[in-house]
Amino acid sequence: MPPPRELPLVSVPQAPPPLQGTTARRLPFPDPQASDPALQGLLEGASALLARWFSAASLQPPLPGVAPLPPVAPAQHGLPDPILLAEAGLLMEGAYNPNHPGALAHLDPPPLLASVAGDLIAAGLNNNLLAEELSPSLSRLEKALCAWLAEAIGLPAGAGGVPASGGSLSNLMALVVARHQRGLDGVAGAVVLCSADAHVSLAKAMRVMGLLPTALRPIAVDPSGRLDPARLAEELDDLGRRGVPVIAVVATAGTTVRGAVDPLPAIAALCRDHGVWLHVDGAIGAVFALCESHRHRVAGLELADSVTMNPQKLLGITKTSSLLLLRSPAALSGTFATGLPYMEPSCGGGHGGESGLQGTRPAEVIKLWLGLRQLGLEGIAAVLDGAISRRRLLHQLLDDGRRLRVLGGSFHLLAFRPEGLDRSASERWSQRTRQMLLREGLMLSRPDYQGHHHLKAVLGNPHTASEHLEKLSALLLASCGEAEGSGG
Repeated sequence: MPPPRELPLVSVPQAPPPLQGTTARRLPFPDPQASDPALQGLLEGASALLARWFSAASLQPPLPGVAPLPPVAPAQHGLPDPILLAEAGLLMEGAYNPNHPGALAHLDPPPLLASVAGDLIAAGLNNNLLAEELSPSLSRLEKALCAWLAEAIGLPAGAGGVPASGGSLSNLMALVVARHQRGLDGVAGAVVLCSADAHVSLAKAMRVMGLLPTALRPIAVDPSGRLDPARLAEELDDLGRRGVPVIAVVATAGTTVRGAVDPLPAIAALCRDHGVWLHVDGAIGAVFALCESHRHRVAGLELADSVTMNPQKLLGITKTSSLLLLRSPAALSGTFATGLPYMEPSCGGGHGGESGLQGTRPAEVIKLWLGLRQLGLEGIAAVLDGAISRRRLLHQLLDDGRRLRVLGGSFHLLAFRPEGLDRSASERWSQRTRQMLLREGLMLSRPDYQGHHHLKAVLGNPHTASEHLEKLSALLLASCGEAEGSGG
């Protein structure tokens, strides 16, 4: 019997050693190879939690009391989904409630459903608008949507812009662009002119740009809260005679307290005559130019070199949603481009990270795009119509015996205080009345304006009905009588 044949040695493949830092437990990232029940369950649970919060909004106050915070620091071991959702629910109990019909304090309306969904999709995609290869379709969408919005508000063909995280950043970028375009980089004595009621972000911009606070030159407003063109002309002439360079004039389309709009055509003519950049801070009002029936409220907006627009303030686009729109969008890359040598060249005319101060940016354009598509032009008009109608109704209701001094403008903001009170009495009245209104489920803000505390109503909440405004006006007018009786 022949001896058994010796078989050749065969190497058996060994499992690769685990990567350093990994564990046997699967990390909570989406499965790239198969349907992921855990992901779907978590998203469905979060959606259900948010839907319940929306549905109970009218049963909760606009401004909740102080709620306990869930634990902050991560535990040694990651938490299961039910506990995560329970802790998120605890946090939501202490959140501001913009969906309540009495939430009338600020420029923070309820969110559009499609914009909420867009936020989720943007988070899931986790694309980065820094560079085209990190966001191929979204980079093209962003440029196309900015171009459409710029032309929709009246800027010429070829206009465009870039989204930003809030109007403060949009205003800052506009002034940096204006300074560069005017050849004033590094000129310490250059100034910016604006109205006395301009937004506080301009003062912040001076600091960021390395300018002294005195570089911001406020111009007096008229009794309607609008920048006085005659005063502006005098200031421009004086600066010209003294050889002081002007970076830009900033006009406001919707001041923070009363919603006033500066006389844009007159200001644009002055800027043109003096060769000065005109930026319009339209964070509040620029969206009104999207609707033909409301465009007169911002007449002259189309004459600006740059415009700030914040769809988050009225149209229900989830935060953040601001845009800087320019007559010549090439000025953005001309100001901010430094080259991205670690990225492949762009096929579409420049990377997003070279069109503004921000490098990494989330895909916020999705929620703006989906929200506008869900509304349509008719829906946009309906939102604007509703806001103006509520402002008109409240103004009419408060015009009762002239007990209240009411300040308004072109949009959906009203500020008011009782006539005849000094500063101290106005402060006491505003504090006492705001707390009384909160107990009644009505939330107003309390700005300090022109030496007096006022109460302010922002009428952009689509859930606010006439009965809420009737109740609000009755309580406010009654508070005037109490103020008179108590001396404030």
